[in-house]
Amino acid sequence: MGEKGRKILVAVDEGEESSYALSWCLENLLSENHQNYKDTLILLFAKTPLPIYSGMDTTGHVTSPSIIASVEKYANEVAEKVMGKATQICKDFNDQITVETMVEHGDPRGVICDVAERFKVDFLVVGSHGYGIIKRAFLGSVSNHCAQNVKCPVVIVKKPKSDNADH
Repeated sequence: MGEKGRKILVAVDEGEESSYALSWCLENLLSENHQNYKDTLILLFAKTPLPIYSGMDTTGHVTSPSIIASVEKYANEVAEKVMGKATQICKDFNDQITVETMVEHGDPRGVICDVAERFKVDFLVVGSHGYGIIKRAFLGSVSNHCAQNVKCPVVIVKKPKSDNADH
């Protein structure tokens, strides 16, 4: 092994699936057994563009600048909360790990692929929401898009279903 550590990009959002994927990454790629203190973990949150535009929307309602400012403030608070939680998960696991955080604007599919390419990461770790074929067709799959479009290895982590769930 060389002196240079790996760069591991972990996409995080407000869902439990991304928290699980981050924990999985820490336990399996950065565990204390591996002593990977030279590795850098990059936590990425993609802030989806606001679907609100000033002026009149398609239903004829006028959107005021104060509403837009409120929605933007809320989006910033969500990003801050997500990053705070993800950073704390890393610190609780091992405070020796080098962690960088990034908040980028845009569609998560494009943002994640762009950051992976720009930073030439060694691994990309994403969570899977486990949508069925119908939902995936309508909503799209961020993890599938990333797996098809980035050049580095992609680890898609699926959170196991709860044993207590009703069948």
